[in-house]
Amino acid sequence: MGTAAAAVELLFSLLAGVALLPVVAWPTGRHAVLRPVLAGARRLAGLERARLAMWLDLRVTPAYEDVRALRYVACHWALGVLGGVVMLTAAIGLGYGTFGIYGWLLLDGIRNPGSFVLGSLGGFFLVFLAVQGIFGVVGLEGQLARHFLGPRHQEELERRIAELSASRADVVDAVNDERRRIERDLHDGVQQRLVALGMLLGRARRSQDADRRDRLLGQAHDESRRALDELREVAWRIYPTTLDEAGLRAALETVAERASVPVGVEYDLAEEPEQAVATVAYFVVCEAVTNAVKHASPTRISVAVRVEEERMYVSVQDNGCGGANAAGSGLFGLARRVAALDGSLSVVSPPGGPTLVAAELPCG
Repeated sequence: MGTAAAAVELLFSLLAGVALLPVVAWPTGRHAVLRPVLAGARRLAGLERARLAMWLDLRVTPAYEDVRALRYVACHWALGVLGGVVMLTAAIGLGYGTFGIYGWLLLDGIRNPGSFVLGSLGGFFLVFLAVQGIFGVVGLEGQLARHFLGPRHQEELERRIAELSASRADVVDAVNDERRRIERDLHDGVQQRLVALGMLLGRARRSQDADRRDRLLGQAHDESRRALDELREVAWRIYPTTLDEAGLRAALETVAERASVPVGVEYDLAEEPEQAVATVAYFVVCEAVTNAVKHASPTRISVAVRVEEERMYVSVQDNGCGGANAAGSGLFGLARRVAALDGSLSVVSPPGGPTLVAAELPCG
């Protein structure tokens, strides 16, 4: 396919050169001729991008100028011809190497078996060299496409700076959101319990009836225990001590034990990840499980953690009613946490379920 495309690109380059040569010194005519030439070059470059992605698994961004597409087309035809020569060499070598299978049908007899064997070995050696050439052509295809169609170094730097600026802003917003959540938890939970405790103790002090005072003190004691439980819950949501003491696996198993529905944890990490990565992974699982239990009414939740090529993949799937809003405060806050580590978070939750929350984090 690359060789066939090279023939089209060579013909296109010749026609474009012939069309541009008479008007190269005439700006108006040059622009008029360049417009269809650049459009054709972009079309051919797009076809080449599709071929590279389909057959060679080479992904090239479509964000390139038409002039760069024209340069790519003008240079690529030579590489396409080289690829055709390599494939033809492989076919010739394969023909010589397998001649022993069908040669006895074509020839009355083999007068020199030694030359016949050497010819077959030479054919297979030619196939070996051609295969190495194929890998070389594939590498050159990628380099040529990235050089002409890929982003320039300056563009890469600008994109990276924009990503870092956005992630820094997300970190600041995530910290502020976390502070507001802690304040809300303390105000709505622990503070109300302490106020009720103070009122019970005050009524007990003013009471003249011993039995009533004992009842009030008993209620105050129960309220103090509930306040301590609320305080432990808030402290656990801020940061679990199990994560430091026993690691990520133990922290995730604790989340599974505390959930009101069965949660299965599949943990496939050979070693403990870095502290920042483990913390974000924990909060992804904790928040996803909490949201599922609260809003989706599932009967089963599955958590999976694995590492592939220095990337950690965390997924939480439930069989609930679906319809989770990725722009909601909880999931949006998770997305910002993950983005702060150069990771990505995806939420797939069609109406009726199931819901899948997946995070990809760097762990190298």
